[in-house]
Amino acid sequence: MDRGRYGYGEAGVPPSSGLDAFACTACKLLLGQNDSAPLLEGMGPGFSFRAGADVTVAVTGAKALLRVGDKEYRSWSSFVMRKGDSMTVHTVLEGFRYYVGFSGLIDVPAVMGSFSTNLECRFGGFEGRPLAKGDRLKLRDLRSLQGNTIPHELIPDMTSPHRIHMLDGPEKGDFTEDSWGNFCNRTNTSCYTVSSKLNRTGIRLEGDPLLFRKGVKESIVSEGVLPGTVQVPADGMPIIVLFERTTGGYARAGVVAESDLDRLAHLKPGDQLLFERTSIEDAGRLHTAKTEAVSRLLNQVRRLP
Repeated sequence: MDRGRYGYGEAGVPPSSGLDAFACTACKLLLGQNDSAPLLEGMGPGFSFRAGADVTVAVTGAKALLRVGDKEYRSWSSFVMRKGDSMTVHTVLEGFRYYVGFSGLIDVPAVMGSFSTNLECRFGGFEGRPLAKGDRLKLRDLRSLQGNTIPHELIPDMTSPHRIHMLDGPEKGDFTEDSWGNFCNRTNTSCYTVSSKLNRTGIRLEGDPLLFRKGVKESIVSEGVLPGTVQVPADGMPIIVLFERTTGGYARAGVVAESDLDRLAHLKPGDQLLFERTSIEDAGRLHTAKTEAVSRLLNQVRRLP
């Protein structure tokens, strides 16, 4: 995955970018890579690879324990692996998706200006598919770097319940007042639960349904959707759209504030989620705070030894 392919929405081609942009930025900073460099995106424990040359590796995203021989590392750090060493994501402590980068560029062809894998259309990345046992990734422009660690205070929280800021969607008025109030004024004792039906396209939630007003159609003419759009099908159970869709035909109850999009990468089955309604002005302030966090990250990494 990389920052994604943009400008092709009218042809039905989604961004397919890394879901946690902040973690991707941190990973590339640890390795001195430019913003367009590709990374690996993984989920859960068990991912393992063997180094075919001396290489510096960085892992960010989910908080995880990593093993290289008899050494243990934590994510949000970079470390040196020697030729023949194997690294395994042993335990994921917090969050869901993680990003793995190297001190050399993963040598795969760019498709429509991006290295990202479009899993549904099967193009980009490594042969347009997920990595499998026995695959060999080539690296070019390999460099020698020392290991470093992102300061703890810059690592985002990824624990459940996830509080997600949301702006009103275009079809907000299609729902009954009571169910809408329950939808975006939930408490820690009344959350949505993340279902097992989730992937890079979207996340289905379980809980009290949003009810349509009488006479309102339960579907709309397909229109463009942004990542973070909260769609509601006929059963009333919200679906959060991610980065593999450009259009949708369900009512749009809300849109997740841009500042909280990264957190969606770390929603896993069984997690609890609360929507917190916010205004455009407050969403702008949250975005400014997120931008400042990226600046602090950049400045801190530049000062790392």
